[in-house]
Amino acid sequence: MRAVSCSHSSLSVVERPDPRPGKGQLVVQVLRAGICGSDIHARDHADDLDAVMAELGYADFMRSDNEVVMGHEFCGVVVERGPKAGRGLAVGTPVVSFPLVRANGTVHLTGLSPLAPGAYAERVLAEGSMTFPVPNGLDPSVAALTEPMAVAGHAVNRSGIGRRDVAVVLGCGPIGLAVICTLKAQGVRTIVASDLSEGRRELARQCGADVVVDPREDSPYDAGAEHAGRRYLSTAPGLLELAVGSMEKLRLLPGWTHVYRAADRAGAAAPTGPVVFECVGNPGMIEGVLTDAPLASRVVVVGVCMGLDRIRPAMAVNKEIDLRFVLGYTPLELHDTLQRLAEGKLDASPLVTGTVGLDGVEQAFDVLGRAEQHAKVLVDPASDVVELAPR
Repeated sequence: MRAVSCSHSSLSVVERPDPRPGKGQLVVQVLRAGICGSDIHARDHADDLDAVMAELGYADFMRSDNEVVMGHEFCGVVVERGPKAGRGLAVGTPVVSFPLVRANGTVHLTGLSPLAPGAYAERVLAEGSMTFPVPNGLDPSVAALTEPMAVAGHAVNRSGIGRRDVAVVLGCGPIGLAVICTLKAQGVRTIVASDLSEGRRELARQCGADVVVDPREDSPYDAGAEHAGRRYLSTAPGLLELAVGSMEKLRLLPGWTHVYRAADRAGAAAPTGPVVFECVGNPGMIEGVLTDAPLASRVVVVGVCMGLDRIRPAMAVNKEIDLRFVLGYTPLELHDTLQRLAEGKLDASPLVTGTVGLDGVEQAFDVLGRAEQHAKVLVDPASDVVELAPR
């Protein structure tokens, strides 16, 4: 079969043996595979990621000096079954799979390990237990978005955001856009999108952002507060004045402690800030959020910074920032995301900006690395398109 190999940061189309299913496994003919931002980073920073994974006890992550077929966002059709591969997954069934596969006696990351070749290929191996049928005749170009939409769904779930909260999404690449789509589907009333790229800002509008800003010109936090009619605290004097001023008024009331406790239970006794989704992943972004965000903000780090970074804990402490890091999703979140896409409850269609064949993957990586026009590019192994059209 034909596949795209990555070695020493170079991508090339090669011939590889067709995968053969083991016990509980499936061979899936790839219909569409998404190019993920983590793939683009891994092509050039695999050794840094490998060092982190090695510390976590995983010794088989991709490195620059080995050959890996990437691609972990995919949908396809079952073409071969191994023994005991599971019910409801007959040959001919369109499927989406969680990108983990058993090999050499342990579990590996599909598309991110030389032991688990990914979906930039005509066929890919999948675990039957981690694979779900695609319902309702969902278009493969949408079904292939299940994985990145599940990443976004996991981030939103971990954020604990409510409909009345203000969401600020920093970075409108594929994952930032997926977060916006998910927030919109969950009924969040104020969604602010911030990106340097005019093209990405327009995509954010299409995905459902209520307010879109260029961070070089406007503060996304101020824009969100204005749109929602909120007033956030951003300075220490403001917080200190709130503390004393509130008590001056409360102490005039008989039974003031009961009033205070009731307000505390209702979440109205302390300042609140927006829920910030950091989807850029560049060094300095987290520190920038800690510095610029209002007091009591909740920050969810979705973007993956590939290098070392520095933050000032004292700033986060004094502003009482809630900082959360997220990774991936659960099998149930992947399953439920696929169902929502198929039922039309989650619209991810604005994310897809182009499709290429296997011979166009290298050029697509280069275009996506510039991050100006395209967002989510899909790979169709049956396509002969080798160059993305400008947008």
